[in-house]
Amino acid sequence: MDNNNWIKQLLMVGVGTTSIVAEKLREVSDEWVKDGKINPEQAKGFVDDMMQQLKSEQGNLEAQMERQMRNMLQDLGVPRQAEMDELRGRIDRLERQVRDMENKLWR
Repeated sequence: MDNNNWIKQLLMVGVGTTSIVAEKLREVSDEWVKDGKINPEQAKGFVDDMMQQLKSEQGNLEAQMERQMRNMLQDLGVPRQAEMDELRGRIDRLERQVRDMENKLWR
Protein backbone atom coordinates (compact mmCIF):
# COMPACT_ATOMS: atom_id res chain seq x y z
CA MET A 1 0.00 0.00 0.00
CA ASP A 2 1.44 3.33 -1.09
CA ASN A 3 0.81 5.72 1.82
CA ASN A 4 1.83 8.79 -0.18
CA ASN A 5 -0.66 7.90 -2.91
CA TRP A 6 -3.51 7.86 -0.37
CA ILE A 7 -2.49 11.24 0.98
CA LYS A 8 -2.17 12.69 -2.52
CA GLN A 9 -5.62 11.43 -3.45
CA LEU A 10 -7.14 12.97 -0.32
CA LEU A 11 -5.38 16.27 -1.01
CA MET A 12 -6.62 16.26 -4.61
CA VAL A 13 -10.16 15.91 -3.28
CA GLY A 14 -9.46 18.98 -1.16
CA VAL A 15 -8.15 20.89 -4.19
CA GLY A 16 -11.26 19.97 -6.17
CA THR A 17 -13.47 21.06 -3.31
CA THR A 18 -11.59 24.35 -3.08
CA SER A 19 -12.16 24.97 -6.79
CA ILE A 20 -15.88 24.35 -6.41
CA VAL A 21 -16.07 26.67 -3.40
CA ALA A 22 -14.19 29.39 -5.31
CA GLU A 23 -16.59 29.10 -8.22
CA LYS A 24 -19.62 29.31 -5.92
CA LEU A 25 -18.14 32.33 -4.08
CA ARG A 26 -17.70 34.12 -7.39
CA GLU A 27 -21.26 33.25 -8.43
CA VAL A 28 -22.67 34.58 -5.15
CA SER A 29 -20.60 37.76 -5.28
CA ASP A 30 -21.61 38.34 -8.93
CA GLU A 31 -25.24 37.90 -7.91
CA TRP A 32 -24.83 40.44 -5.09
CA VAL A 33 -23.25 42.91 -7.51
CA LYS A 34 -26.09 42.33 -9.98
CA ASP A 35 -28.66 42.89 -7.22
CA GLY A 36 -26.84 46.07 -6.15
CA LYS A 37 -26.06 44.76 -2.65
CA ILE A 38 -22.31 45.35 -3.08
CA ASN A 39 -20.11 47.04 -5.64
CA PRO A 40 -17.61 45.13 -7.85
CA GLU A 41 -14.61 46.14 -5.69
CA GLN A 42 -16.32 44.83 -2.57
CA ALA A 43 -17.18 41.62 -4.40
CA LYS A 44 -13.57 41.14 -5.46
CA GLY A 45 -12.36 41.88 -1.93
CA PHE A 46 -14.90 39.45 -0.49
CA VAL A 47 -13.87 36.63 -2.83
CA ASP A 48 -10.15 37.34 -2.32
CA ASP A 49 -10.52 37.39 1.48
CA MET A 50 -12.55 34.18 1.54
CA MET A 51 -10.10 32.41 -0.78
CA GLN A 52 -7.13 33.52 1.32
CA GLN A 53 -8.84 32.22 4.46
CA LEU A 54 -9.77 28.98 2.70
CA LYS A 55 -6.20 28.43 1.49
CA SER A 56 -4.85 29.07 4.97
CA GLU A 57 -7.30 26.64 6.52
CA GLN A 58 -6.62 24.11 3.77
CA GLY A 59 -2.91 24.16 4.60
CA ASN A 60 -3.70 23.51 8.25
CA LEU A 61 -6.17 20.80 7.29
CA GLU A 62 -3.62 19.11 5.03
CA ALA A 63 -1.01 19.04 7.80
CA GLN A 64 -3.53 17.75 10.31
CA MET A 65 -4.81 15.12 7.89
CA GLU A 66 -1.28 13.96 7.13
CA ARG A 67 -0.50 13.72 10.85
CA GLN A 68 -3.67 11.72 11.51
CA MET A 69 -2.91 9.41 8.58
CA ARG A 70 0.60 8.74 9.93
CA ASN A 71 -0.82 8.01 13.39
CA MET A 72 -3.47 5.70 11.97
CA LEU A 73 -0.92 3.78 9.90
CA GLN A 74 1.35 3.51 12.93
CA ASP A 75 -1.55 2.20 15.04
CA LEU A 76 -2.24 -0.41 12.35
CA GLY A 77 1.39 -1.48 12.49
CA VAL A 78 2.27 -0.32 8.97
CA PRO A 79 6.02 0.31 8.93
CA ARG A 80 7.43 3.65 7.83
CA GLN A 81 9.49 3.83 4.65
CA ALA A 82 12.68 4.38 6.66
CA GLU A 83 12.02 1.18 8.61
CA MET A 84 11.44 -0.76 5.39
CA ASP A 85 14.66 0.62 3.89
CA GLU A 86 16.60 -0.38 7.00
CA LEU A 87 15.18 -3.92 6.88
CA ARG A 88 16.01 -4.23 3.16
CA GLY A 89 19.59 -3.21 3.93
CA ARG A 90 19.85 -5.76 6.72
CA ILE A 91 18.46 -8.50 4.46
CA ASP A 92 20.97 -7.58 1.73
CA ARG A 93 23.86 -7.80 4.22
CA LEU A 94 22.63 -11.16 5.55
CA GLU A 95 22.29 -12.54 2.03
CA ARG A 96 25.85 -11.46 1.24
CA GLN A 97 27.11 -13.11 4.44
CA VAL A 98 25.30 -16.35 3.58
CA ARG A 99 26.74 -16.33 0.04
CA ASP A 100 30.22 -15.67 1.44
CA MET A 101 29.85 -18.58 3.88
CA GLU A 102 28.58 -20.88 1.13
CA ASN A 103 31.48 -19.90 -1.11
CA LYS A 104 33.99 -20.66 1.68
CA LEU A 105 32.44 -24.09 2.22
CA TRP A 106 32.75 -25.02 -1.44
CA ARG A 107 36.39 -23.97 -1.83
